Amino acid sequence: MLSAALALIGAVVYGSADFLGGLAARRLRSIVVTAVAALSGLVALALVQPLVGGVWTAADVAWGVLAGIVGVAAVALLYACLAIGPMSILSPLTAVVSAIAPMLWGLLVKGDALAPIGYAGLAVALVAVVLVGFIPGESIVRPNPRGLAMAVGAGLAIGAFLIIVDQTSADSGLVPLVTSRATSGVITVAVVGILALVAMRRGAPARSVLAVAGPPLGAMPSGHADLEHAAEPGRMTTTARWAWTLAVLCGIADAVANALMLVALRAGDLAVVSALTALYPAGTILLAAIVLRERVAAIQWVGLGLALTAGGMLAVA
Repeated sequence: MLSAALALIGAVVYGSADFLGGLAARRLRSIVVTAVAALSGLVALALVQPLVGGVWTAADVAWGVLAGIVGVAAVALLYACLAIGPMSILSPLTAVVSAIAPMLWGLLVKGDALAPIGYAGLAVALVAVVLVGFIPGESIVRPNPRGLAMAVGAGLAIGAFLIIVDQTSADSGLVPLVTSRATSGVITVAVVGILALVAMRRGAPARSVLAVAGPPLGAMPSGHADLEHAAEPGRMTTTARWAWTLAVLCGIADAVANALMLVALRAGDLAVVSALTALYPAGTILLAAIVLRERVAAIQWVGLGLALTAGGMLAVA
């Protein structure tokens, strides 16, 4: 029951991190948001690690580094496939694959065993993932093979991240997450640095690789939305400062979600945690409805209801 509850809460927090990162990406390049989130998450985890404790072993550090590499690949493939679209198909496909891969690993390789209600709960959870992640539109566009391949790859990478973290020892504390986030930070910062050098070679300022033009952030404090051009030349605008703040908060939220996921894995079964963690779009949808006043489709409400049902079924499995 504890594992299922933590996994559900972690899914909502993951979705919240995606929401914050999505808003930040309206003004900052996605790779920049990823780099800032990796660094802020690293700081948060590093501050908490001494309080939690944990043994630093070569094996756990190695698993953490591998998880960091896989995590960067997952984010890159996810952004790439969503950019190709259609999101209404590729988003739930990614979530379902990210759940099925570790579910199969847990049930077939690790030997996780559930009560009959637990297996039924896994099935309900997969249906809920599809419905929650479905974004209805007026017309249906068939995804091309490249987009489908990237969506499956992103799902497999996310699932692999869960499997890798599940290999770490119970007495390692947050060590695997700290090393994972450090690895992600090094990789993404290096990518941003390379992009800056390329821009400078082309005669553009290095900071040109940081920001992009986009729609209003939507989550700025009241009265600040009109301050895009209020700053003096050479100084950061209010909107830009708010975007950087959102990127930092995204990293902290993601670190919290990772910690919840890690505790859930150590308290329960990989198959259960992966199925419930894949419901992360629920957090994004709920925040978008509350903060941005976006409409939640009826089919998504059904998915949210099924998600709670699945959580209850898996909690008693």
